[in-house]
This record gives sequence, structure tokens and C-alpha cells, in this order.
Amino acid sequence: MSTAPSFTPGQFCWYEVATKNAPQAKAFYSKLFGWSGVDVPMDAGGAYTLLQAGGKDVAGLYEITKEQAAQGVPPHWLPYVSVASADKTAERATQLGAQVVMPPFDVMEHGRMAVIVDPQGASFAIWQPKVHKGTAACEDSGMPAWCELATKDVGKAKDFYGKLFGWKLDTKNTHGMEYTEILAGGRPIGGMMSLTKEHGPVPPHWLTYFSVANCDERVAAATKNGGTVLVPPMDIPTVGRFAVLADPSGAGFAIIKLEFSGEHAEKAQAAKAK
Repeated sequence: MSTAPSFTPGQFCWYEVATKNAPQAKAFYSKLFGWSGVDVPMDAGGAYTLLQAGGKDVAGLYEITKEQAAQGVPPHWLPYVSVASADKTAERATQLGAQVVMPPFDVMEHGRMAVIVDPQGASFAIWQPKVHKGTAACEDSGMPAWCELATKDVGKAKDFYGKLFGWKLDTKNTHGMEYTEILAGGRPIGGMMSLTKEHGPVPPHWLTYFSVANCDERVAAATKNGGTVLVPPMDIPTVGRFAVLADPSGAGFAIIKLEFSGEHAEKAQAAKAK
């Protein structure tokens, strides 16, 4: 089931993967999630691929340019947050200690965006919608389900993002670890957690989760088609079963089989947050 996308400022609205090999990435995600790819020519040359499910936009894909590769830009998934004004939000982010690595610019008639690195080094984008509001709101497998920040100092991250987006941030001790749930527009949209010594040299980053019908089955499909398992399937009590993967170019993402899905999951998460 799909409905027209509708996002209030502060909610995650789009997801984009930068890759070394666009044809390879399109084939990988098609086999993993059943997505199809529609290429849209870009003004600067090349193409931007709209990854779709049932004819509805789910995410974007583009190939890293030689210039970006020379600058050290790695393959990665980038989450976008909907905002009322890209310019004002970028200015506020700078005031709060972030670095605007791609200043606000118009994406034709679709919207206005900027790319920001938070004070601890995690990258994200902001999106001021025009014609394109964001990813289709679907309950199908392969849909974006959660965004999670792994950071060195959760307290500082809460202060930054709370002031930037007005997020409500609820920290609880869950299953022996502290986890901060992010709420925007009256519903849970993601979380924050601390990077520990066990994570090794992993830098601060945002991790996008995609829903699946069977976690172990999708892990097997990912490895069969050139993906890598970073965190093997494991259960989160009362939440579901998840795994962290990397596509053939090395872009990391997570998959999760929620114990509930769709409206039931949202109600359960909302009740838990109260």
C-alpha cells in the first residue's frame, strides 16, 4: 500500500546512496529489495537514479565523480531531513558548530537542499520541498524504516539536533544500554547511540534502516549479490531482528524485520515513547 508523501519539518524525507558503480548498485538493490531504477539526466552531466517500488520513489542513487573521489568522498547512504527553509537551517547549523559542506542550492523545480556535517562529523542533508516532497509512504518491504545516529557524545548531539530541528529526544536505558529515541511530528523517526571502544575506528555517522519481511533471507541475498555483512542478524527484544550490511561499493545500511509493521508499529512505538 502506498500513499502520497507528506512530511513535516524535522522528519526524515529522503534517502540517497552515493556509489562507485551505478549499474552494479542498481542491480544489487533491485535483487535485494525489488526496486527498479529510473535515470534522470543531471545538468552537470551523468544521471541521477530514482529507485522505485511500485512506481513510487523510495530513494536516490548517483555515481561518485572523479572529483569527489579525489576529495575522499566514500560510498555512503545519506538521509535527508525536511525543513521549511534550507537557507535558514544551514545558517542555524553553522551557528551551532556544524560545517555546511554543500551550501543551499536549487534542484531544478524539485526542491532546495544543502549537505551538512554535524559538530562530531556525521553527515546529513536538508531538503526544502517544492515539487518533490520525498520518499513514498509505503508499508511494503524495502521501505525506509528508521535512521540512527552513532556518535561520540550523545549529549552534545542531542543539544545540536534538538536546537536545529526541534526534535524531542527521549533517552532510556534499554536492554543494558542507553538509547535515545528521536520524535518529530508526534512520532518516533529514529535514534541516537554512543560509539564505544568496541566499535573501533568507526567515525560518527547516520545509518538508514530498511524494512524487510525476513532478515536472514535478505542477508543471504545481499551476500550472494556482492554485499558484505558488517553486523550479522540479531534480535532486539520487543523491536525485531536486524543486520547491518554494506553494498558492493561499501555503502553501509541496515535491514530490520519489525515485530509489527505499518500502523501497528507506529502505535507500538508511540505508546512506548509515552
